[in-house]
Amino acid sequence: MPPTVVLIGTLDSKGVEYAFVRDRLHEAGVATLVVDCGTAGGPFFEPDVSAAEVASAVGADLAALTAAGDRGQAVTTMARGAEVIARQLHADGRLQGLLALGGSGGTSIASAAARALPIGVPKLIVSTMAASDTRSLIGESDLMLAASVVDVAGLNSISRRIFANAAAAMAGMVTAAPLPIVEERPLLAASMFGVTTPCVTQARDQLEGVGYEVLTFHMTGTGGRSMESLIDAGFIRGLLDTTPTELCDELVGGELSAGPNRLTAAGRAGIPQAVSLGALDMVNFGPRETVPKQFDDRNLYVHNDQITLMRTTPAECAALGQEVAEKLSAATGPTALFIPLRGISMIATEGGPFHDPEADQALFGAVRAHLGDNVELIELELDINDPAFSAAMADWLHAEVQKATA
Repeated sequence: MPPTVVLIGTLDSKGVEYAFVRDRLHEAGVATLVVDCGTAGGPFFEPDVSAAEVASAVGADLAALTAAGDRGQAVTTMARGAEVIARQLHADGRLQGLLALGGSGGTSIASAAARALPIGVPKLIVSTMAASDTRSLIGESDLMLAASVVDVAGLNSISRRIFANAAAAMAGMVTAAPLPIVEERPLLAASMFGVTTPCVTQARDQLEGVGYEVLTFHMTGTGGRSMESLIDAGFIRGLLDTTPTELCDELVGGELSAGPNRLTAAGRAGIPQAVSLGALDMVNFGPRETVPKQFDDRNLYVHNDQITLMRTTPAECAALGQEVAEKLSAATGPTALFIPLRGISMIATEGGPFHDPEADQALFGAVRAHLGDNVELIELELDINDPAFSAAMADWLHAEVQKATA
């Protein structure tokens, strides 16, 4: 049986385009299953799953949706229905990949379905939205977006090439040889930022040397959400959370917030977590000219032409320390907080642009004042990137994971 690619889209307005990619996939030896999500008229061709079935999957009536004439409600409803349909098709073994084409509405519908699928299932959307802020579309998934360049509105010399490339890419993904089977090792997660890279790199090497697979996440907002999501899903056996820096952006209004639930999943799951205070000295903004005017008198550091860092103040550090302590104190599993007394980032050590003993003491003092007895507090006269500091965190986490799995 050839692999099946599910095409999810609005066949009332994009039927010509979907027929084109369907036929390209068939020519590549791939089966298709077409799910119609259109609500404004009849489909250009007969789908395998009708729009009425998609609406019915969430208890809605297609005729009522159409009659209401509320496009926003229709898109929201069909997105929910597409999510249900995609999840069921995958569970039934009838979905090996997902491909879609669309503008904002079609992308919203198809991306909801894509996010419902497990990581590793190929998912690709050719979209007019691919060059915009795509965080809400991708979420914590491995969805791939390709810019349509021109509108998804008929076939022309540009769109035919882009749609053909998308079909070829999807065909290649679903027909590729399976990965070789490798020995599965216990999964750990680690949080990293550029200014804590030496710490995490050494700890990862040490932990992999004793039999773990370590997944490293870049703390860019999306990275933190992805890490917390995998912990919630039960994939992760232990957490090396050296770098909860996204808390700064959530508190102050930077660009890399992971939301209010950062630093909570491991505690809920009860898995061992070794946590530090890495990069709580900085809030992240884009190019220097994008920093809000109210921060012009703050300690700003141009990391590169795309990233400007802002030093957290003593008051902000006190709030961050309290937040870290309270979240860790709610943990149900083994938890240790490691304080690097000589610097919480590469640029916060003595002589660095973010060296600020007053802010550091506000951070450390708030941690000590609010940390529960369930959390082991380990203070070391080292900076966070000192090899001895990362080794201490790795040693603690290894010992606790071993205890938890004994």
